[in-house]
Amino acid sequence: FMSLSRNNPGLETVLKPIVPCDIQFNYRNKIMTNSPFITTSEKVIFLPLSSSLLTKTHTSTPMLATTPAHALRLRYVVPTRAWLHKFRCSSSSSAVPLAHLSASQLSGGNNNTLKANKEENNSEKKTAPYYPKRGQTVELVCESLGFKGKGICKVDGTGFVVMCDRALPGERFLGRVTRRKGSYAEVTKIKTLTPHRDLVEAPCEYASYCGGCKAQNLSYEAQLRAKEEQVHELITHVGRFSDNNPGLETVLKPIVPCDIQFNYRNKMEFSFGPQRWLPVEMLHEREDGPVSFALGLHAPGFFDKVLNVDKCLLQSEPANMVLAAVQDCWRDPELNLSPYNARSHAGFLKHLMLRTGRNVETGSQELMINFVTSSYKPELLKPLVDKVSSIPEVVSIMNNVNSSVGNTSVGEQEYTLYGKETIAEVLRGLTFQISANSFFQTNTHQAEVLYKLIEECAGLKGDGSEVVLDLFCGTGTIGLTLARRAKHVYGYEVVQQAITDAHKNAQINGIENATFIQGDLNKIGEDFGSNFPKPDIVISDPNRPGMHMKLIKFLLNLKSPRIIYVSCNPATCARDLDYLCHGVEEKNIKGCYKLMSVQPVDMFPHTPHIECVCLLELS
Repeated sequence: FMSLSRNNPGLETVLKPIVPCDIQFNYRNKIMTNSPFITTSEKVIFLPLSSSLLTKTHTSTPMLATTPAHALRLRYVVPTRAWLHKFRCSSSSSAVPLAHLSASQLSGGNNNTLKANKEENNSEKKTAPYYPKRGQTVELVCESLGFKGKGICKVDGTGFVVMCDRALPGERFLGRVTRRKGSYAEVTKIKTLTPHRDLVEAPCEYASYCGGCKAQNLSYEAQLRAKEEQVHELITHVGRFSDNNPGLETVLKPIVPCDIQFNYRNKMEFSFGPQRWLPVEMLHEREDGPVSFALGLHAPGFFDKVLNVDKCLLQSEPANMVLAAVQDCWRDPELNLSPYNARSHAGFLKHLMLRTGRNVETGSQELMINFVTSSYKPELLKPLVDKVSSIPEVVSIMNNVNSSVGNTSVGEQEYTLYGKETIAEVLRGLTFQISANSFFQTNTHQAEVLYKLIEECAGLKGDGSEVVLDLFCGTGTIGLTLARRAKHVYGYEVVQQAITDAHKNAQINGIENATFIQGDLNKIGEDFGSNFPKPDIVISDPNRPGMHMKLIKFLLNLKSPRIIYVSCNPATCARDLDYLCHGVEEKNIKGCYKLMSVQPVDMFPHTPHIECVCLLELS
């Protein structure tokens, strides 16, 4: 504006001094970032959004308590120029126009200030962070496992942190930078220089490419250590339960291992694809036509590329027999079976879902097969049905028809092609009927351990005097296992089919003191809680995003004597525990619970997933 008319005598009254901001920090009410960690001089930790200097203390988005798996690494510079400090601190009425400042003021005020600035600049240069460029090859050392099981590494000789898939603690390797996100970068491993300290041979032939269980070449003891450390770090830093807390070592329990590290999954979903995905070193083997069709698991990071799998070590042996039988014949051109193309949306076969249950009377394994197709054409599936139904463990073959372009396995219509509509499973002495699309704990063996821990935390008297509120109840498995010792169980779940299954499960087991209600716990109103008495125990088992702030407020106002928080995401678990115990200061919400125990449970060996059972008592 000065250049428009410098000789205008009234210009100084037109150009007003800038209005400063009285609050230089804690002023943002919303912030977004992609960095899942910060670094300190000693370790890499997860930092919640609430710790940002730019946001209000312990902030969150206005309605939903967001996942703190994404975090922030802040870097800011305090201005050293005296004129800038003076200009920023002046009021709008007395601020000196920039054009009136002298050259000495613009340069820093005096020689001493200039010298100090130079010294500070030199100091900054010495400690300036290292930023690798995209495509650059760097030598890295993996220090620990972090978000989604990625290796948290540092560039050799610097403090700069990078994330690398399939890097394991103690491993030194060369990596190529594929993406830089300001405070950290992502790399692809090129060559291992020194193997990690807990190296074992992965038994699965697909372990190097499949994203399902990428930690197979890390000893199981090392996997447990990494998961336990991750939970403890998140509870300490995200949950604000300080290391200086004298009782914290008794609160944070050692992780419960899984006795069965393979063949533990009772459900697997495989996808059909028109072109099998191959790693770079095998691209010369690419073929065309039906022989190139794929049935397997999605290649990591791709929705439309399928890694062909003939055997999966995580599922039961009968399930692998079915997978091998389907692989043996479905590509036959005479059957006229086409795989679904996720890009062109053409094709018939979408998914093959295999579920393993148990015969209640004999205890032997039973198998359900679910073919997910784009249309209902049972005559096309008949050759496959005839072949797999000859396997003794197969007692049910279903066909879910999903005509939408989405990649879900839940169909709009469901047809029974062979046998019965459900299979059964026994958990904590109760029998559960499992349909093709109903939710059930994926690791039945470890679910026994998990539910026993929940029962111990609940500490029911057994005299039938206590009321249990089961939030995110699913098909009612947790609530029904407690109903035998409770006065009444009230369960809430958003999925209507799950509520229907919960009622069936209660009826099968002769349980009459359980009520299951369909409702979205993320959209509860002021009248929530009016249709059930005050509970003595609250069970909350939310999905990965954790609990909504509305629900947290409700629980803090409800003041139930005991809350058992079951979590599949330790990051959001730590955040919600913080809210329940310490409150939310800027929302004038006071916490009223004391954290009594945090028990990590390894539900899924060789994967980054962790389950936690947390006990809170009214303080």
